[in-house]
Amino acid sequence: MPLHETNSTAGGQTGPRRLRFLNAGFLWQRRVRRIMALAGWEMRPGWPKGPEEFVAVWGRSPYAARGERAADHAGVPLVRIEDAFLRSLHPGRHGEPPIGLMIDPTGGVHFDASQPSALETILAQDPLDATDLLDRARGGMARMAEADLSKYSGYDSATPLPAPGYILVIDQTRGDASVRASGADRNTFREMLYWAREENPGRPILLKTHPETAKGLREGYYGAHDVVDGVTLFSDPVSPRALLEGAWAVYTVSSQMGFEAILAGHRPQVFGTPFYAGWGLSDDRGTIPLIRRGRALTRAQLFAGAMILAPTWYDPYRDRLATFEDALEAMAAEARAWREDHRGWTASGMRAWKRRPLQKMFGRWKPMRFGGPRADRPAMVWGLKEAAPGVARLEDGFLRSRGLGADLVPPLSLILDRSGVYFDPSAPSDLEGWIAKRAVLRPDQTRRAEALIRAILRAGVSKYNLGAGPAQIALPEGRRILVPGQVEDDASIIYGAGEIRSNIKLLEAVRAANPEAVVIYKPHPDVMAGLRRGAIDAQGLADVVLSQGDIAAVLDAVDEVWTMTSLTGFEALLRGKRVVTLGAPFYAGWGLTRHLGPALPRREARPSLAGFAHAALIDAPRYLDPITMRPCSAEVAVERLASGVAMPRGVGLRGLAKLQGWGAGYAHWWR
Repeated sequence: MPLHETNSTAGGQTGPRRLRFLNAGFLWQRRVRRIMALAGWEMRPGWPKGPEEFVAVWGRSPYAARGERAADHAGVPLVRIEDAFLRSLHPGRHGEPPIGLMIDPTGGVHFDASQPSALETILAQDPLDATDLLDRARGGMARMAEADLSKYSGYDSATPLPAPGYILVIDQTRGDASVRASGADRNTFREMLYWAREENPGRPILLKTHPETAKGLREGYYGAHDVVDGVTLFSDPVSPRALLEGAWAVYTVSSQMGFEAILAGHRPQVFGTPFYAGWGLSDDRGTIPLIRRGRALTRAQLFAGAMILAPTWYDPYRDRLATFEDALEAMAAEARAWREDHRGWTASGMRAWKRRPLQKMFGRWKPMRFGGPRADRPAMVWGLKEAAPGVARLEDGFLRSRGLGADLVPPLSLILDRSGVYFDPSAPSDLEGWIAKRAVLRPDQTRRAEALIRAILRAGVSKYNLGAGPAQIALPEGRRILVPGQVEDDASIIYGAGEIRSNIKLLEAVRAANPEAVVIYKPHPDVMAGLRRGAIDAQGLADVVLSQGDIAAVLDAVDEVWTMTSLTGFEALLRGKRVVTLGAPFYAGWGLTRHLGPALPRREARPSLAGFAHAALIDAPRYLDPITMRPCSAEVAVERLASGVAMPRGVGLRGLAKLQGWGAGYAHWWR
């Protein structure tokens, strides 16, 4: 049942519809039952007991016949359930639940063209011409390509690809329901391979095995006997999108890769009757006529029907039905984390208290090892700690936590940078690369970034979210300039400050340049707590010294911010404030601030605020949901911070943190 439909049933009945099932597999598929319940279906085992009930079966599985007979005998409707086309990292037999379902109350199923299905009806009859729908479809196609997502997205994007220019012939598993529903068999696959060679003389043929065939779980239609001159059996777990981009032509019977081939710009040769055949986007050679599919669709229309309108998507963070975009970002976060973490990490020089939080962030699929580097694992260090070439550097993200790092509150966002580190302008960083790339945004990216900024402002979210009664702050009238104090031995000062490198010198410069302004000085929370260096006497330079007050609300009350390298400058930009930078923070030099600090010649791009926010808050960081402990999107992180949810904090170590902060500097005690 699509998200936009109601839960009322035919015949005027309201409330959950009772859905009987005879397949025991539904008993252990908790996620499936939960999605069905959220979509208005109450699933119970057993035979139907009245005309108001329905019978559920899984697609056309070997056990579906039992439910079909029960529905026919009782004279009640049949509901077929299948995975949506964006499912999980790995197939369900690995124990991973789906993030979306195709729920078809017509008794049809999308891969069987012998009778109408709900998806086919949408593609054939829905106007599919609404501007917002097609905009979402185009954005969804681009985002799936950018995040390199497929039905199963647990592949290593670094796996080598074959040289481009091949003919891609897609194998499937023997007895697959979509193959049988297409009237296809072993001879169909032989015929497909024959025509692939005949129609493309001299080009190499790549027989792409199914992931489950490659792992020995199921048998495919192609094997070693098909490997002849110019034909290669290819089973490496590569990105389907990347494989399609290197193909000269694509041949398939009914694989979902045929659908993805269309999205990638191919016109596949289709020897079966999958849901994407018959709409003018493929060359159809199947034996079953597709007489109901006489309509010509664009790629965006096909995507809109198959990915936005037909499926029922699930939000694993909020336990509710989701939009396609929410499900897409959940899978993007999972896939990114798996690809970066599945080989396991080594982390050197990390103090004992933070090993548990790092394990939760980076050790979900393979536990981290703390110590020296190992040849079989990637390595990370904190900040600019000395490390060998190729070692990734870790730093807090810009939406960090609900509480201070110096109070041992673990971060829910971290930035893993393989080029450098964002606070050191002397060398490039991954974040710099993202900012330059986001100088041009797609419409969907602009919408997403602007919505994220609005959510941050609406919730008053900042880096630490201390929430200290900002509504009661009373400030003098006039042009108000906020000067955020900093930790004077912080890494961002050491590497990113210009001639002015202390809080007192910063205040002197602000007062000299703005003699008539109301200067508001806010000491850094770690300094106020006695954990870090940088305490000063601001009397005579600042009109107001704010020892309390959440920074987000303070920013709402001022006109501009002058800073060396404080993140407050970035938070001020998000709120539309003027920002003057006297150092070289990551947000300076892009045309968004008045920059009075060191020259930044690499920063030639001129992103919009939305583009900059996309790079800094969406692209660069990794987020961990403190409730589900799953990788999550920036939007989920903002919601958690706004609601007061925090990562579990360390206890009994505050005194140690103070000693470490004074003894070696905060930039070092997090290492």
